[in-house]
Amino acid sequence: MITDNAWKERWNERYRNDEFAYGTEPNEYLKEQLEKIPVGSILFPAEGEGRNAVFAAQLGWEVTAFDISTAGRSKALQLAEKKQITIDYHVGELQTLNFQKDQFDCLALIYAHFPADIKSSIHTMLDQYLRKGGYVIFEAFSKNHLEYIARNEKIGGPKDIESLFSIEEIKADFPNYDVIKLKESEVELQEGLFHNGTGSVIRFIGKKK
Repeated sequence: MITDNAWKERWNERYRNDEFAYGTEPNEYLKEQLEKIPVGSILFPAEGEGRNAVFAAQLGWEVTAFDISTAGRSKALQLAEKKQITIDYHVGELQTLNFQKDQFDCLALIYAHFPADIKSSIHTMLDQYLRKGGYVIFEAFSKNHLEYIARNEKIGGPKDIESLFSIEEIKADFPNYDVIKLKESEVELQEGLFHNGTGSVIRFIGKKK
């Protein structure tokens, strides 16, 4: 699946600097939603430098995260140590990580933009690790986001439409969920060096049937 060394190196390069690429504060939507649901075990795919995972651990969640970037993991563990909490952070492709069926109470997909040709299959794999009654918290750029990038590249996000999301794709990828929220929204982001300005996102909160 994610086997392209150039793809891995892209993210290692982004995370090697001392400054945190997306800041150290959690994503606002994740923060808002996590405080609404019971604390349990949570998985953060494509977690980068760990800002969201560390925040969840501070709330008392049992946190597992993964990414393809070794530099991202190093920064995440550095942040966790500073905050005096622990997170279980793996490096590798999802199919190699041996998570268990029904292992987690929550999946937090925050700007987890996997390559276009595998993004739906990743969602299918992740679904099996979430227990019945568990929650998905999702925020990522919508297909309409390309218009916002054209006006302001500092907002960040993929520049190919296939890597961006639509409401229809989320419905197809997560069919066995009670939809609490599924909406395309215009948002203002101020997240570190790479998410700054107005963008278009898909927000999804689902509870597994």
